[in-house]
Amino acid sequence: MRIMRDVIVIPTYNERESIAGLLEAVFAAVPAAHVLVIDDSSPDGTAKIVVDLRMRYPQLDLLVRPKKSGLGSAYIETFKRLVGDDTIRTITTMDADWSHNPAYLPRLFGEHDNGYDVVIGSRYIAGGGVPRWEAWRRFLSFGGNMYARLVTGAPIRDLTAGFVSFRRQLLARMDLDRISSEGYAYTIESKCLAHRAGARIKEIPIIFEERRGGESKLSRHIIREGIMAPLRIRLRF
Repeated sequence: MRIMRDVIVIPTYNERESIAGLLEAVFAAVPAAHVLVIDDSSPDGTAKIVVDLRMRYPQLDLLVRPKKSGLGSAYIETFKRLVGDDTIRTITTMDADWSHNPAYLPRLFGEHDNGYDVVIGSRYIAGGGVPRWEAWRRFLSFGGNMYARLVTGAPIRDLTAGFVSFRRQLLARMDLDRISSEGYAYTIESKCLAHRAGARIKEIPIIFEERRGGESKLSRHIIREGIMAPLRIRLRF
């Protein structure tokens, strides 16, 4: 019987302080997984650390893109590279800064065995949370998710979650070119597109942790994109 691979995709930009420890924890949690790091030519040498770690982890790969082009474009470019590989069972997205604890990976993978096409590490179902965030950021995230859910009609509590596992066959039948967001609003568009494709979706609770090292990527542009994306989805999807 052919062994199917679970692939974890981790975009990076200036994550030198966290990437080595994160990758060690990922392979400790799911030793059989394959990991692809997508680095947007980080000036801090993130890619060099990943190259060195490949000596220890043969299932670790690296793709270096020529410039910083955004989270959404990193994921869509990678999905298009991987969806035609029928040795892949699932493709999972996660952050490089420890916001997404690798300890949850076995549960994400396991829910695919229960028939789910998309498994979301959710902050906004019972058992999940963001305990270390300031009140303003908690309000911004929770309110943004409520707004996105009302506008798009997608029955998902955490539409902006970035810790998500997709069955490869689902991604192969989704029209990925319809996802136009380059930044974090990709997270909303990808889930809504999966929902429209008839995916079976499961949310599991996670505690979203504060980043370990580096700087937050949150910006006014990201907030604006998050406001516009649900409206675009309502009109186009």
